[in-house]
This record gives sequence, structure tokens and C-alpha cells, in this order.
Amino acid sequence: MNTYRLKEFARLIAKTTNTLQRWDREGILKAHRTPTNRRFYTYEQLFEILGVKENKRIAMSYCHVSSAGQKDDLLTQQQAVADFCTRAGIAIDEAIAEIGGGLNLKRKQFVRMISLVESRAVHT
Repeated sequence: MNTYRLKEFARLIAKTTNTLQRWDREGILKAHRTPTNRRFYTYEQLFEILGVKENKRIAMSYCHVSSAGQKDDLLTQQQAVADFCTRAGIAIDEAIAEIGGGLNLKRKQFVRMISLVESRAVHT
């Protein structure tokens, strides 16, 4: 069974350790405990919080532009990726589009996608 320490799990789901501790206290996402009473989380909990069915790897596309003024470019980018995947015989389970600065590595959908890749829930 794969397990994650509190800080590691928080990074994977883009939350703070304080949030996870609060969720544990409130019963929103109960942590498992080591014999020394340290919190840890499982692979299954990671899939649950990221919204992925267990043992099902998904195909995901991600398109991004830096500003709202580039919305037309984003639509063109999405269409090009969809066309490529169709020609390659890849069925996309989830298509993500996001607007935000490229140097901002805390973009919500980007962080979620990276977490899914790290957890091996996404085909690479």
C-alpha cells in the first residue's frame, strides 16, 4: 500500500497541512495514524480527493494561455489538441483549459494535473 506523509499529501492535493489537520478533526478527510500517532494518507485517499476512480488511469489534455485576451488562442489550442487525439485514437477523459501566468506554478488546474501524473492516475 502506498502511503503519504501529511506534508507530502498536502503538496499533492495543493492544500496546506493546516487544512488537512482541520479536515481530519472535522471528519472531512480522516487521516490514518502510525503507532506514534503521526498522520498519513493512502493512495486510495489521493485518488478519492482528486476525483479518480481507483485503478483507472485516465487520458487528460491540458491547454493554457497567459491572459484573458488570449481566449481565442485557447480555443484554437483546445481544438488542435482534440483533433490530434482523435487522429491518434486517444479518447480524452478530461480536457482542462486554464488562463493564468506561465510562471505561476500554483494554478489550480495545473497543480491538480501534476498531482494526477505524480500519482500515476494519468496515462503518460
